Amino acid sequence: MPAPASDGRRRCSWCLGSELYVRYHDEEWGVPVHDDRRLFEFLILEGAQAGLSWSTILNKREGYRRAFDGFDAERIARYSERKIASLLRDPGIVRNRLKVEAAVRNARATLALRERHGSLDAYLWRFVDGRPIRNRWRRAAQVPARTSVSDALSKDLGQHDFRFVGSTICYAFMQAVGMVNDHLVTCFRHAAPGSLE
Repeated sequence: MPAPASDGRRRCSWCLGSELYVRYHDEEWGVPVHDDRRLFEFLILEGAQAGLSWSTILNKREGYRRAFDGFDAERIARYSERKIASLLRDPGIVRNRLKVEAAVRNARATLALRERHGSLDAYLWRFVDGRPIRNRWRRAAQVPARTSVSDALSKDLGQHDFRFVGSTICYAFMQAVGMVNDHLVTCFRHAAPGSLE
């Protein structure tokens, strides 16, 4: 059940560990995203998070934005081996070769998807028929780690040459960009995740 924060509002309990988490929960998590650059950013960050805590990634988010040219897929798709080597020396990001190489590969795959579907937004949101899936969970234990929709998205992204897009990563991505609303019903953000009160 969401616990109260200092302002008296009830929130999903996972966000209460730090002020950064609370701000992310209140301002971003579950808010529908349709901007291609922000969608690409979340794809890269969710993949980078694999095996780590989300707080690690949130704390490095500005480092990622700097290191990866503001998540400009066109620029990242042109990264050379020399650029990748420099990223692997950057303490502002997770310096894992497979994840850094996947970011470059995913940028190239994103450009190819845009050619086929017009935008990353159009491609991704068709998996939920253009509308957020609105769940009504009462307890955090009810929230799944993956669903049949995230399974389908993961499989399709893999067929389009994306990496670090397993079903659990895809479901976390869907939650982050508002394709699914998994705020608990007792959380103040459940009612209107697309707008802030």
